[in-house]
Amino acid sequence: MAPLYRLADLLRYRGHVNNGRRGEDLAHRFLRKRGYIVVARNWRPPQGGGEIDLVARQGDTLVFVEVKFRSSGEWSAPEREIDAAKIDALRRAARDYLRRAGIEQAEARFDAICITAGAVEHLRDAFALHASC
Repeated sequence: MAPLYRLADLLRYRGHVNNGRRGEDLAHRFLRKRGYIVVARNWRPPQGGGEIDLVARQGDTLVFVEVKFRSSGEWSAPEREIDAAKIDALRRAARDYLRRAGIEQAEARFDAICITAGAVEHLRDAFALHASC
């Protein structure tokens, strides 16, 4: 399957560089190989205020995934781009998703997938759904 994915990537990304989309595609495949079921991509609450890159299921747990992609590791680690303002926006969007889906907040978590120069790092429970004081 890998050669077909590489061919599809070459066709999809030719003519322009869309690193965000490329990173999300790689993260989507990474999660599927590990038994996750991706139920949504680029989900935005209707009122605005954040975007969740991937929403996936792992058993009974709903996993909100933030994807960070860097074509090289020259500048900084991708996870450093997830700052307090981004986390607040993700929390608001996730709470709205849970409310609309009728899912308990205890059954959800946030993960981050950081891709640098082809290496994938999966950070489980990257941050909590609720801010701690």
